[in-house]
Amino acid sequence: MTPGHAPLAEPGVPADPSLQPVIIAALRTPVCRAGGQLKSLRAEELLAPVLRSLLDTTGIAGEQVCDVLIGNAVGGGGNLARHAALLAGLPVSVPGMVVDRQCGSGLDAIALASRLLAAGGDGIYLAGGVESISTAPLRAYPGRTPEEAPEFYTRARFVPPQFGDPDMGVAAENVARKHGISRERQDGFALRSHQRAIAAREAGRFDGEILPVAVAGTTVASDDGPRRALGAAVLRRFPPAFVPEGTVTAGNSCFDADAACAVVITSLRRARELGVPGALLVLGSDTAGVDPELLGVGAAAAAARLLERDGMKAAEVDLVEFNEAFAAQAIACLDALGIDPERANLDGGALALGHGYGASGAVLVTRLLAQARLAAQENPGRDPLALAMISIAGGMGTAALFRYMRF
Repeated sequence: MTPGHAPLAEPGVPADPSLQPVIIAALRTPVCRAGGQLKSLRAEELLAPVLRSLLDTTGIAGEQVCDVLIGNAVGGGGNLARHAALLAGLPVSVPGMVVDRQCGSGLDAIALASRLLAAGGDGIYLAGGVESISTAPLRAYPGRTPEEAPEFYTRARFVPPQFGDPDMGVAAENVARKHGISRERQDGFALRSHQRAIAAREAGRFDGEILPVAVAGTTVASDDGPRRALGAAVLRRFPPAFVPEGTVTAGNSCFDADAACAVVITSLRRARELGVPGALLVLGSDTAGVDPELLGVGAAAAAARLLERDGMKAAEVDLVEFNEAFAAQAIACLDALGIDPERANLDGGALALGHGYGASGAVLVTRLLAQARLAAQENPGRDPLALAMISIAGGMGTAALFRYMRF
């Protein structure tokens, strides 16, 4: 740990440093296009094998789990976390809770579990997110009279109408226009995301974090989004997708995806007892609100406040994972923080891998754990500082700060 930095710079700091919250394991399914290879699996069916495998690989008994906190954005209600936990074989004594902060849900579930651990002592939590966009239920408001037909809608309202409540693509155009993010920068960022994701997949850097999923008589073992054939010339041919004469296209926007992801959070003391080689110390998290018309910059507002509170500079951060819903908002946030886009998403991001809404924030943390372990191996004298960020519908953003510690 860097001298002068408190282990957990937020409410709920454990009096005993050995109770510092740490993430010791992370696992995800492949991230696959909605309507694609995982389309037949409901959210709980995607998530349950991830929860079960995390316990099996860490040697943690189900009875030791205090709670299961899962982010989800477009599910059918009920308690998805409880459903998946029981489906995974956890005992009935283990509760579950769903966190809905839309795109930030998975990261917020991890932040909440960390705070519960810091406040309550020495437990073990499973936290993360899941989204099955392919099987998400249809949603409708009832008619005003028994004779009136239901009014179906594709998304809920995030803010009152007077705040604009733009669709995501329109909001990305607003960000691009306000912050002067050119079409060329957006396309270049998207192309780099695909190239990095392909390189990471070929190098096996995703292998240790992906749980192959059995579905329809076959096994899905890798992400299906990265496109080798995508090039600058191809990207230039995409027309504006949301606003006439705009710069945001299908090529520099993410695609909807099905995925599940979870992590194991426990105390530093228990992590050492379990014999893990290292872990991500949770230094803190923050969520901020911004103008809903510019919702894509919410992550930068949260990260700036978090870094300032912890007395850190963006230049100190070694690893950055940002959910690339749109290239425009990713570039705008990184520019605002003074982070060179080349330093972010070293193995590609949602532009190549896809955006599984409630799962995406947890995927960021999974990527950081894998990258931090590799960085620690390559540079034994440094414990990497890592930052996860995600912007959220309705004009919000969540950021979380971690430091890798070797045991």
